[in-house]
Amino acid sequence: MARPTHVYTIEYVATLIGENLELLQEVASNSDNIDYGEMIHAYDGTEEGITTFTDRGIESLQGFLADVRTWEGGVRQFLVDSQCDPEMIERIMADEPKS
Repeated sequence: MARPTHVYTIEYVATLIGENLELLQEVASNSDNIDYGEMIHAYDGTEEGITTFTDRGIESLQGFLADVRTWEGGVRQFLVDSQCDPEMIERIMADEPKS
């Protein structure tokens, strides 16, 4: 299998797939949510560094989010289970499509 030759920053991925950046950061905070090796942390001289995704990592991320949206309670419940700050949950939920 060929190795990826480029990656996309999490900020760019949020724009590319039309998702809330804070939601993607929460998903990415647990590497078990994304296929192994498809999310790469790059050191850029800051304490935080940069989270990046391969093409397959973006697909994995989209699949994970599609799955979460089918769960009882959906994205809100995922964020509550992840023990997110209530204000952050409300910011993310304000961006969620209304069904």
